[in-house]
Amino acid sequence: MPHPHRRSPLLERLAADRDAGQSDTVLTELRRVILEGAVPPGTPIPPADVAEILGVSHIPVREALKTLIGEGLVAHRQNGGYSVAQLTAQELGEMYIVRESLESAALATAVRRATDADHHAISVLNDALAQAVSENDAVTYHRLSRRFHMALTRPSGMHRLLHMLEVAWNITEPVQPMVHVSRADRARLHADHGDMLTAFLARDADRLLAVSEEHARRLNEVISTLPSDSGLLAPEDIFRPQ
Repeated sequence: MPHPHRRSPLLERLAADRDAGQSDTVLTELRRVILEGAVPPGTPIPPADVAEILGVSHIPVREALKTLIGEGLVAHRQNGGYSVAQLTAQELGEMYIVRESLESAALATAVRRATDADHHAISVLNDALAQAVSENDAVTYHRLSRRFHMALTRPSGMHRLLHMLEVAWNITEPVQPMVHVSRADRARLHADHGDMLTAFLARDADRLLAVSEEHARRLNEVISTLPSDSGLLAPEDIFRPQ
C-alpha cells in the first residue's frame, strides 16, 4: 500500500475498488476512476503508488498513463509528474461546442432509425432524471444526463461519430459540471430534456434539432457560471506542455 502520508483520492479509490474485488486492466481501472468524477482535476497520479496498489510493474502503469494523456484525461509536466487533466474555462466551453456539434450531426439520423425499444429506454431515462431533479440528487442527475444524451444519439448507428462524441464527453467528466450548477439550472436543463424527448418520440427531426440547439445554448450559459477559483478549472494562463 502507498505510504500513509500520501493522501490522494485517486489512490484511495483504487485501493477501495481493489478491496471490493473490482479489478480490471490498469488502463480500464484508471480511466473508470477518473470518469466517475470522484477524483478532482489536478489530482496527482504517482505511478509507483498506482503500480503498488494494483499489484503490477511500473511498465503497464506508464503505458496506461500515456494512453490517457492521448485521450485528454491525464496531463504530464516535465519534472511535475502526472495528474488528472484540468481544463481552463475556455477549454471546457470549447469541449461543449464539440459535443454539441457531434450530437447534432447524429440526431436527425437517430430519429429516423430509432425503434420502439429506443423510445422506451429514453423515456425511462427521462423519468429517472426527473426524479433526480426532484430529489436534488446532483450526482445522479449528472450521470443520467450523459446516458440520456447518448441514448438519443445511439440509434443513429454512426459508430465513429459516436466514439468521437464519447471521447469529447469524457474530457469534461472530471469537472462533473452538472454537480456544481444550481438546482434551478438543473431543473431548467431537464425541462429541455423533456422537449427533446417529445420531439424524438414524434420523430420530428427539425424540432429536435431546434430544441437541442436551444439546450446547448442554455448549457453553455450555465457552464460559464462555474466558479474559476474552486480548483475545478485551471487558470487561463496555465502552461501547456508541447
